[in-house]
Amino acid sequence: MPKKIKKINSSRRNFLAGSATVAGAAAAATVLPISIASANHTDKGARGLPSWTGWKKRSALIIHSDKGMETHRAAIGNSVITPLRHVYIRNNMPTMSDAQIGNRNKWKLKVEGVKNPKTYTLAQLKQLAQKTEATILQCSGNGRGFFGHKPRGSQWETGAAACLIWTGCPVSAIIKDCGGLASGAKFLTATGADMPKQLNPKKALVERSIPIKAQKDAFVAWEVNGVNIPNSHGGPLRMVTPGYFGINNVKHVGKLAFTAKESSVKYMKSSYRISPIGKKGSQYPSCWEMPVKSWIVSPLKSAKSGNVVVSGVAMGGTKKVSNIKVSVDGGKSWKKAKFTGPDMGKFAWRRFVFETKLKPGNYKIVSKASAGGKSQPKLRMENRRGYAHNGWLDHGVDIKVS
Repeated sequence: MPKKIKKINSSRRNFLAGSATVAGAAAAATVLPISIASANHTDKGARGLPSWTGWKKRSALIIHSDKGMETHRAAIGNSVITPLRHVYIRNNMPTMSDAQIGNRNKWKLKVEGVKNPKTYTLAQLKQLAQKTEATILQCSGNGRGFFGHKPRGSQWETGAAACLIWTGCPVSAIIKDCGGLASGAKFLTATGADMPKQLNPKKALVERSIPIKAQKDAFVAWEVNGVNIPNSHGGPLRMVTPGYFGINNVKHVGKLAFTAKESSVKYMKSSYRISPIGKKGSQYPSCWEMPVKSWIVSPLKSAKSGNVVVSGVAMGGTKKVSNIKVSVDGGKSWKKAKFTGPDMGKFAWRRFVFETKLKPGNYKIVSKASAGGKSQPKLRMENRRGYAHNGWLDHGVDIKVS
């Protein structure tokens, strides 16, 4: 494991006054022709994992459909970093095969919108500069399963999120090596190389634009949790945009461009827009930065009376999570919990614990995190596709103490 985790300052973008900070996005439906029945892992007839991600731990995952695999609340693990075998899967395009990728060190990254445009091989990027950072990877639809109108898409609850350690080349180093940014650059636009050639780029190309300020923290990564990034997680090279939702962390990245305008492809122009229920369109905010959020991971259903240890995770998006509180009466009263384990930087989540004595009975346990002067709201922000849910009430657990 890397010895040092870098910390770099970045700013935060608010979405709606009085509501959660919103941004980023998550991956959409995979078009890979796999056939997995919707099943809980405890079902005796539950099928196995598809071959392209057969290395995952089956018992740690909930298979929603052939489009989404979610990590069980209890399978996040007791350390800050999520075991790679437990991490959720969500793809827009089919995962590239080893044959399609070829020699990893010869993978190419084209750079445009700089004074001296260049094309780098992965081997050259490794020699240019390196950075290691712990960041949260979270689908913008994480928490969609709590929405009453049942938005289209995988019905994630808490498991479309993970905290991972990435190693790669800072975007700032690439810009410097290319002589600086060209004039007029307002967005960092990353393009995936995984779109099948027979598809229409305007509809299928995975390309995302985020504010140019993100280049200070962004990097292109070739390693996650100490190993080469698996194909199913976007190897051999993936965009990492700390504090931003998953879709902005473009898989199989083949081009970086510093552009005056946002990309005009579907995945930027119309998809991942946070719009009112019943409405859609490019005029609504794009999913970019993640809001402050937390949830309980233990206990989940029951506990013995007496001393009960409540644990969970808390994150601050692009701000350092500063405070965490827990309530055992559904939010009527709150007490401060304590962070535990290493602080791996503002882009990583923090584990927390809260010890309390409980008598036999039924309890609703909820948590509320604060970061950058903002706290989790009680309720979700209603929107058409169920994006950016950080309301603490839905994320609580009902337990029976005996």
